[in-house]
Amino acid sequence: MDRHRLTCGDRNGTKQRAELSPVTMRWFFPGVFILGAVLAIGVWRGLMPVPPEWNPWAPLDLRGEENFLTWFKLKRLARDPPLCAAALSTAGMRYSPVPNGAIGGKCPLENVVRIDDLGPVHLSGSFLSTCPLAAALVLFTRHTLEPEARAHFGQEVVELDHLGSYACRNVYNRPQGRLSQHAGANALDVSGFRLGNGTRIVISRDWEVDDERSKFLHDVARGACRSFSVVLTPDYNAAHHNHFHLDMSPFWYCP
Repeated sequence: MDRHRLTCGDRNGTKQRAELSPVTMRWFFPGVFILGAVLAIGVWRGLMPVPPEWNPWAPLDLRGEENFLTWFKLKRLARDPPLCAAALSTAGMRYSPVPNGAIGGKCPLENVVRIDDLGPVHLSGSFLSTCPLAAALVLFTRHTLEPEARAHFGQEVVELDHLGSYACRNVYNRPQGRLSQHAGANALDVSGFRLGNGTRIVISRDWEVDDERSKFLHDVARGACRSFSVVLTPDYNAAHHNHFHLDMSPFWYCP
């Protein structure tokens, strides 16, 4: 059958077709699957050493470069607080752990830290954050925010302005419905940035203006999708007219 044929060339450059038998095709894909499983088990057990950045089960190094395994490692942090704490220790940021249940009342917090700064990027104020959200913020700052600022303005971002993270409430403050990601300090609302030369970029003012600030904000929002599960911008609805909502919820949404 034609779908079981491979096209190749002979020494004269003439194309020929080599047929694969039904038996070969029947075992080809199972064989590839089994080989992949054996390799994965070998890496997992440490029998086949690979560099940590290419090992899916190695801890996430927040100082390293991004690759196709970064998102997988980032999502693992939500299920493994000790692993997340180990990743955060490589972040180069100022933070302090918060004991489980120490803050929250009706919305008790777990696996949370208080972030004072993001290393070279200062904050308009400290805020509470789940450990996975904190790790995502570090990746976002290093691999999206700072590169975009250099590309658009030739400047570094020195401050991130925000509207807060923790709020024990339902989505949109509705009396009924599911809790917001803010109720678990698993979301941050970013309102703007300050560059090294003093320039301020304000989302409520600059998002829709046709200039370099607007282009920067749109590129930052698109790039944020590599680090966060959900990214909501002023284009999402009126409730987000003045900020980016960034969270690490189990589902995914990107503009």
